[in-house]
Amino acid sequence: MCLAIPGKVIEIDSANVMRMSSVDFGGITREISLAYLPEVQVNDYVIVHAGFAISQLDEEEAHETLRLLAELGAVEQELNAAAEGET
Repeated sequence: MCLAIPGKVIEIDSANVMRMSSVDFGGITREISLAYLPEVQVNDYVIVHAGFAISQLDEEEAHETLRLLAELGAVEQELNAAAEGET
């Protein structure tokens, strides 16, 4: 299963051809592509799927979604699977 989950952009690296960012998913940080969302800035919240930020959302909506996913145990499971290459 592959979920799209919200995270907070904490750093942006525009030095390479593809704009990359560090995104925090409630304490777990991953490198994510911002290729589809060039307008995103540090401290913005994005929905991430398969290593790409695919949509921007507000902070309240991001926190509510993370809360619901945490209740299901889905966030940690999905991020661990992605880290192991099981997406």
